Amino acid sequence: MPPPTLPQGDPAPPDGRLPESALRAAVGEPLAAYVHVPFCRVRCGYCDFNTYAPGELGGAAGAPATYAQALAREIELAAGVLAPAGTRHLTTVFCGGGTPTLLPAGQLVEILDRLRRHWDFAPDAEVTTEANPDSVTPQSLRQLRAGGFTRVSFGMQSAVPHVLRTLERTHDPANVASAVAAARAADLEVSLDLIYGTPGESLGDWRHSLEAALALEPDHLSAYALVVEPGTKLAAAVRRGAVPTPDDDDEADKYELADAVLGAAGYAWYEVSNFARPGRECRHNLAYWRGGHWWGFGPGAHSHVGGVRWWNVKHPGAYADRLAAGTSPAAGREVLTAAQRADEEVLLGIRLHEGMPVARLPEPGRAAVPELVADGLIALRPADATRPRRIVLTLRGRLLADTVVRRLLGYPG
Repeated sequence: MPPPTLPQGDPAPPDGRLPESALRAAVGEPLAAYVHVPFCRVRCGYCDFNTYAPGELGGAAGAPATYAQALAREIELAAGVLAPAGTRHLTTVFCGGGTPTLLPAGQLVEILDRLRRHWDFAPDAEVTTEANPDSVTPQSLRQLRAGGFTRVSFGMQSAVPHVLRTLERTHDPANVASAVAAARAADLEVSLDLIYGTPGESLGDWRHSLEAALALEPDHLSAYALVVEPGTKLAAAVRRGAVPTPDDDDEADKYELADAVLGAAGYAWYEVSNFARPGRECRHNLAYWRGGHWWGFGPGAHSHVGGVRWWNVKHPGAYADRLAAGTSPAAGREVLTAAQRADEEVLLGIRLHEGMPVARLPEPGRAAVPELVADGLIALRPADATRPRRIVLTLRGRLLADTVVRRLLGYPG
């Protein structure tokens, strides 16, 4: 299956330079770093990420050493591009994929060391790697912690074997507990990713997965509704009638169950699909949702600095070739208009538990607030000493977040 198509955009300059306006907006601001590792042992049937299993990449493109060398060149490029803005502090680093922990732990630590050559890490920097439960060992986790990682996010997805088979996940559910225990022993914070709405998953199955995850006492839990992405093996199976299409009402029931079960266990929602113990929210993802500045390293990675968004070429070979030639790997970019940035502030901000200041809404949004309150989709929080008057999604509003956004932006609901 080919990786997902990149967006349309304007050509990106070969040297990767950013407009002066973007650099001015980033002066003195913290920076987040995303590092994309595009390797997986197998491609899960539902996944449309820019990842490659063994045999899908020929020659040097599939070699971790080639990837690491190219990544080092992009880090050098980023440091030069951002130097005029004085972005000296990295507050979060997130290694995602793919399965970053298919790389040796020492290589992941070397990535951090290369970033440290150009940026200061904040004293409380959050440094995360994604991992599959069967892609780590107690030794590799200790090595990651010693090298500066603070957090590991495990792709648990489900505790039910037949659900994992439908998703084509290869790990044994029993391995999740041992991986979490090893991460805890290494003094790493732990996040678990869950997926609900898989064809054939009952409400009881989903409750079992929630309870199994809670029994491991993670710091953070993500609960995502399954989306059947075009071009995936799962989409082909749905099209053939081999498995049913996920049902919206079923997914709503499962989200409500997750909210109740996780809330009762002390995990508060801070973004529509994310729950955490107090103070354990994923600060890297909050940087995205709050419109911060981040550089995405690696093939297919996306970046945003000062209202400029760009994305790298997808194929690891093309990515490495460009950097070896001294050229930016960016395939395209767009400079967001003030109107686009305002719309995105609503699109992302409304998903957060902290909500949106009413004064930041466009005029159609402010006009829509009374009706949205009456419909039970949002609640109004009065101003206090630290925050202005805000709107926040209700539970029903979280289920219909896209509808709420459209109405706040003045589109037909």
